Amino acid sequence: MGRPSPTLGRRDGNEREIIEALKQVGCDVRYLNWPADLLVGNAGRNYLLEVKDPEQPPSKRGLTTVEKEFHDNWRGQVAIVETIEEALEAVGLRRKR
Repeated sequence: MGRPSPTLGRRDGNEREIIEALKQVGCDVRYLNWPADLLVGNAGRNYLLEVKDPEQPPSKRGLTTVEKEFHDNWRGQVAIVETIEEALEAVGLRRKR
């Protein structure tokens, strides 16, 4: 089973800049199509990130029914991020305000 192609499915417009910022601070980043958009490794820990594009209207930024079900039932970490700052915070590289 190979790594999913980043072109599979629709990717959010801000995803590439979030990935590059995470890589610049030393994170490993892998594309996922399920159960979240990105798997991020930092300091021996794994993080699931669901990327939403703040340029889209709120109706297009919400979780799908399947995503919401996963988020509601997952016992591990998963974060919804729209910005680089939120992504860095989600993986423990910035303090919550």
